[in-house]
Amino acid sequence: MAIEPGQGDAPAHYTLLAGEHRLDLNARLGQSLGLTWTSAIACTHCGRATKKSFAQGYCYPCFKTLAQCDTCIVKPETCHFFAGTCREPQWAEQHCFQPHVVYLANSSGLKVGITRKSQLPTRWLDQGAIQALPILEVDTRQQSGFVEVLFKEEVSDRTNWRAMLKGEVEPLDLIAERNRLLARLEGGLARLRERFGADAIHELDATPVELEYPVLEYPRKIVSHNFDKAPDVTGTLLGLKGQYLIFDSGVINLRKFTGYEVEVN
Repeated sequence: MAIEPGQGDAPAHYTLLAGEHRLDLNARLGQSLGLTWTSAIACTHCGRATKKSFAQGYCYPCFKTLAQCDTCIVKPETCHFFAGTCREPQWAEQHCFQPHVVYLANSSGLKVGITRKSQLPTRWLDQGAIQALPILEVDTRQQSGFVEVLFKEEVSDRTNWRAMLKGEVEPLDLIAERNRLLARLEGGLARLRERFGADAIHELDATPVELEYPVLEYPRKIVSHNFDKAPDVTGTLLGLKGQYLIFDSGVINLRKFTGYEVEVN
């Protein structure tokens, strides 16, 4: 599912990618939509059929050999590139040794996150954030991991997806939160700059971004659909937020089922 930021005050635009077909989900709001898993799963990297999807879209051999499936992707501070044990050094040079941004977001409350600079604002839309603010830029993914670990002493890196989907999120003063956190963590940031260089981690003078989503009605109670348990998901499409489709019958996280062959009607 592809998400693009809305223009002006318009909400984000969602497109369902079904094979060669493209379905405008915003245009289906308020209408009946059906998704049926055919029981087939294909690895999104090599294309081989697999009975189970690993790491949201990979077969087991790819899961065990690709750098993008290694634990250091989730925990960048554990990067082992310089130990000579990276699964794919060339891939790492292209993806991990690029500028990364440390940001604050408000998806179900204040959280800290990291992403490649080129992934903004897509990363925020994927998380269902209603506000976001870049606060630091670093030279590599590993450095962003060390900074995130430091910030997690003061703020969570998690999203309460149920609260996010219920729309129970109050706006925050992200500028004030940024200033508070930078002041409290000044010593830790100074130590990281001593380690990686004064210019490796620098503050950004950015303004908060506000994000809107196409939602007709938020659910009062969260019921989660799962293709592995019931292959048919049908109902009236009431909203789109993060990687979730909100039906009157429940919600489904499509990213969780990357690689699943699904019929759309």
